[in-house]
Amino acid sequence: MSIHTLHTKQHLPISINEAWDFFSNPRNLKVITPDYMGFHIQSGADRAMFAGQIIEYIVTPLFGIKTKWVTEITHSVYQEYFVDEQRFGPYSLWHHKHFLKEIDGGVEMEDLLHYKLPLGFLGELAHPLLVKPKLDEIFEYRKNKLVELFGAM
Repeated sequence: MSIHTLHTKQHLPISINEAWDFFSNPRNLKVITPDYMGFHIQSGADRAMFAGQIIEYIVTPLFGIKTKWVTEITHSVYQEYFVDEQRFGPYSLWHHKHFLKEIDGGVEMEDLLHYKLPLGFLGELAHPLLVKPKLDEIFEYRKNKLVELFGAM
């Protein structure tokens, strides 16, 4: 079965310090996640991100079904990038890289997500109908929320 990719970039008119402070705080993930996702951090968000950190969430991605999601921050380089990987949750593979780069007038934020769906052929059937549109919607919400919080470039 396929490994899918989602790649986004966004420019924000903030300093690298402000960007890192915001994105490395696990509690801010709730701020940039749509309310209908029922996003709730259960544990692991009491510190800024660090390699080895385990964060447990409850999310409601589809059809009102609550799902436990556990991620590990596997890599973190101050003000450059961090990587979260799913340890338990709805995907067979979830590897999400977050890059920050200082640019003229602000910061470029880049997300590179690789993911694989469970259930073999059935998961692949669901990808274009449910999963890909939902992920696109979530990342579009995030983009718009960040513009609301920090402004546009």
